[in-house]
This record gives sequence, structure tokens and C-alpha cells, in this order.
Amino acid sequence: MASLRFVLGDQLSREISSLSDLEAGDTVLMVEVAAEANYVRHHQRKIAFLFAAMRHFADDLRERDVSVDYVRLDDEANTGSFTGELQRAVERHAPDRVVVTEPGEWRVREMMADWREEVACEVEIRPDDRFICSHERFSEWAEGHKDLRMEYFYREMRRETGYLMEGDKPAEGKWNFDHSNREPLKTSVKAPERPTYSVDEGTQEVIDLVSSRFGNHFGSLEDFDYPVSRRQALHYLNWFIDEALPDFGTYQDAMRSGEPLLFHSHISALINCGLIDPREACDRAEHAYRDGKAPINAVEGFIRQIIGWREFIRGVYWREMPDYAASNKLFAQRKLPDFFWTGETDLNCLKQCFAEVKASAYNHHIQRLMVIGNFCLLCGFDPREVQEWYLVVYHDAYEWVEMPNVVGMILYADGGLFASKPYAASANYIDKMSDYCGDCAYSASKKTGEGACPFNVLYWDFIARNEDRLKGNPRMNRTYATLERMDGEKVKTIRREATRFLDGLVATGDY
Repeated sequence: MASLRFVLGDQLSREISSLSDLEAGDTVLMVEVAAEANYVRHHQRKIAFLFAAMRHFADDLRERDVSVDYVRLDDEANTGSFTGELQRAVERHAPDRVVVTEPGEWRVREMMADWREEVACEVEIRPDDRFICSHERFSEWAEGHKDLRMEYFYREMRRETGYLMEGDKPAEGKWNFDHSNREPLKTSVKAPERPTYSVDEGTQEVIDLVSSRFGNHFGSLEDFDYPVSRRQALHYLNWFIDEALPDFGTYQDAMRSGEPLLFHSHISALINCGLIDPREACDRAEHAYRDGKAPINAVEGFIRQIIGWREFIRGVYWREMPDYAASNKLFAQRKLPDFFWTGETDLNCLKQCFAEVKASAYNHHIQRLMVIGNFCLLCGFDPREVQEWYLVVYHDAYEWVEMPNVVGMILYADGGLFASKPYAASANYIDKMSDYCGDCAYSASKKTGEGACPFNVLYWDFIARNEDRLKGNPRMNRTYATLERMDGEKVKTIRREATRFLDGLVATGDY
């Protein structure tokens, strides 16, 4: 039976289920299509990374004598869509069946459901077994839970995988070492020198193509140096395990101006597109712990990001879609301001993050959650606009991972489905965990008045305007007790200054 194996751009793994029984006579189909680059205006660097990774993966398959039908974006006959290119490929190859691994995004899964009627052969859609937890397993775990908590899901994944376990107990007696992972970065602490990867001829062709076709999209293609092949990805993973992982845990929440990566792995995009398998990343981290080369707080924190948050967020997405996208339990409606695209703001913490994401399509998780996300929450920006921004700017962003993080973790727009309280904070948190505030036009320690950091009045304005929705949350008791003790005139001043700031935000929608 001759099969056409359709491999999507985020499935660049030789072990993907659609290729698990690849036989001589089968053809692997890979396509670059405009619809996937344009359904939101993705960061130029994200498009270039994925197209370059796809082309290198296709070359790797050919070196193994696999027949590959690769359709480039600039092919004159390219229809611009997955469906159109599949139909053309079926006409070219006349296979007995099409085999594809399920996609990560709901919209593509709906598209695939129609393929059985739109192509002239059998279409087999297989589970994505790169994930540890299947859709069915997650639903089984979540059944009967009113509130979903990642910590308890994570413990189940630890037990099932055996990572960092001593029999039925967690290594060193604790499931979670977060208390050891919140240290600010001292000036004397230096991040290790990070490897970079030269641009070969094939990647340069992609960069030129993206610059020509998508040069009006957000972001920059300058100094492109990210891994785009399996070999480079493994080298990057090995570097992280050897050089950065030992200090990753302690400083994973820290931020420093001009140093976006610090001790972070920076491999999320490589895992999400398939160049690195999540299990091999966890395996290597655990080996580092067992061999005494990395401490438990670092390794546990890293593994939790993968088998905890990554698996949990994916489970939430597929369980709650399609209605989840429209969640807005705090009734946030303010438009996203233009400086999210231009970076032109005198709030230095935001300015630093926006400059970094424009240059590299990356911020680490604390920048995403406690700087940019916190600002979005406090200001009450429309969840759909925030979702789109996060999906556009990050090279590791796919809807399955972006949407639950924005809707549930950042904006509390689902009313606390899996976050026990809103992740709202004043300027004090940012000042403690970064050096941003020292070079800012505003004072983090000043609460109101001229020169006071807007995060301070925005925080209490958020608490006050959402009192009816949040006061019943036990984890908010102390916060609302503090609000009740505040002088009435002080509260009025806070609300007035917050309103003045929010009304001054410019949102033309031209970006």
C-alpha cells in the first residue's frame, strides 16, 4: 500500500507517528503555504525559522533515501493552503492513503476532518505521541475536578514517567523546589557564553524569501543565529545541560537588561517544532542530576516546565476548545496600545521586553507573565487582542500553548479554571527580580503622584474595579483586607491616576 505521509511544519521528527511505519515506495509531503504564515502576521523570524527547519528536515530525510515531495512557498503552482497542496499531491502520486499526525491547533484539526471528503483516497489521522499525556488520559485525570491544578497533574506525570522519582517518592523528598528558584540576579553573576549557528546557503535563501514576502510583518531578521537542523538542535540542548542548567533553577525568574537568555534553555521552539523530543530533553536533564552535574532545584524546575506545564496546557486547550478562545470573565475590553508593536514606551521593563522580542522572537517566561502579561491584566486589555499578540511575536507560539497561557494564566479570563488567583503585581516584584527599574523614568517605590510607577496605581485600580469578581477568592483575602483599610481619598487618587494613564494609551489598530 503506497502512502503519502503529510508532515506539517511543527512535526519535524523522524519518530513522528505519521512516519513510524514508513516504507519503501511511500512519499513524504511537506509544504510551505502562505495561509499558515498569514493567518496571523507571524514574526518574520518565526516564519524563517520554521521554513529553514522544514527544508533541513526534508534534506535529512532525503539523505536516508526517503522520497520527499517538498513544495516551496515561491513555487508558481502553490495554492497557498494545506488542503490545496494535499489535493495536488494526491493527484501527482495517486496514493492508496494519506497518513498524517494530528495537528496542534484546533483550526487545522477541523480542516483535516474535511480531507476525507476532499481527497480521492483514505485519510488516516494518527495521535501525536510526542506528548506524554494523550487527550483521553488528560480528560480522565480532569474528570470531576471543578478547578484544574497543574501541580497535581504534574505529580501524576512524574509517577507515570519515573522522572526524579525514588520508588514512589519524589527525589530528595519534594515534588517542587520553586522556593529555591526565585533569586534575583546579582551583578557578579555572569551567564555562560551561548553558542550561535552560522547561516548556510539554504537558510539564507529562506531569510531572503521571508524578507521579500513578509517584510511588513513584525520583527527583525538581522543576526539570525538559531538552530534550524536536528544536529544543531542537539548541540544546543547539550550545551544547555552542560553549561546553563546548573544555575537555571536559582535564577529562572531573574531579568537583566540586554541579556534576554541568561540561564534559560531557549529550546522551546525546537521542542514545539519537533527537532528535539521532550523526553530526550528530560532524560538528559535527569542524567545531569543523577551524575551530580546539576542540582535538584534546576533539574526539577526544567522537567516541570516540560512534563508539567507543557503537557497540562495542551490538555486544557483540547479539553476546553472551541469556546475557550472567547473567555473573558473579567470583562476586559481595552484595546492593545500601539507601543506593543513599536516598543516606544517610557516604562523601561516593557521597553526592554519589546526590544528583545522584536529582535529575537523570544522572551523568557517571567517576562511574558510578570512584566508584559501583568501589564495586560492590570490594564484590562481585550483577551482576543492579547492572544493574537502573543501568537504573533513568539517563535515558540502555537495556539495550543499560547491560548491557555494567555486566557488562564496571564489574564485570568477563564475565571480561575487552573490559576488559583490572578497573577497581578505592583512594581515591587519587577524591581526585586530585575535591574529594569534603575534606568526607568518612573520610580518603583513611589506609589502615587508625578514620577510614580504606573504599575503601582494600576495594581490597586485592578483590585478595586474587580472587587465583585475576585473578593470571594480565599487567596485574595489579604489583598482586599488591605484595600478596605486604605483611606478613601487615597483610593480615589489611585483610581483617578490609573484612569488618566489608561486613557492616555494610544491604540490606533494600525499595526
